[in-house]
Amino acid sequence: MNKTMHLIHTATTETTGGRDNGVVRSTDGVLDIRLSDPGSTRIGTNPEQLMAAGWSTSFASSVAQVARQTGVPLSANVRIHTEVYLSSDDDVFVIGVRLIIQLPGVGRDVASRLIEEARRICPFSKATQGNVEVIITIV
Repeated sequence: MNKTMHLIHTATTETTGGRDNGVVRSTDGVLDIRLSDPGSTRIGTNPEQLMAAGWSTSFASSVAQVARQTGVPLSANVRIHTEVYLSSDDDVFVIGVRLIIQLPGVGRDVASRLIEEARRICPFSKATQGNVEVIITIV
C-alpha cells in the first residue's frame, strides 16, 4: 500500500554571501541573521549552529510524538544538547552530530526505546542516515 505524502510546510530563505560575511533571511521576515565563521570577530551564527538548532528541535518533537503514541509520560524538562561538528582532511569537509539527551523521570531502557524510535521518524535523522556520523548519549 502506497501512502500519499501531503506537504505540511515549506521553509524558504535567501542567503546573500557566505559563511564569513553573509546574511540569511526567511521570506516571511521572521529569520534575519548574520553569518560568520567560528572564531571570527564578526558577530553572527554559522551553518553548524543552525543545523544543531534545527536537528535538536526536530528530534525533541519526535521523542514527544513517540512518547504520546506509547503512553510514556514525559517531563517538560526534556533537554537535548546538540553538537554539530565540522571536520576536514584538507580535501573534503564532513559534518558529524552528537546528541546528548536528558529525559528526566524516564528509565534508561524506556528512554533508549523512545530515542531509537524517534531516530527512525525524525526528518533530520532520516535525511542524513548513512551520510553523517551520529552519536547519541542518554544522561
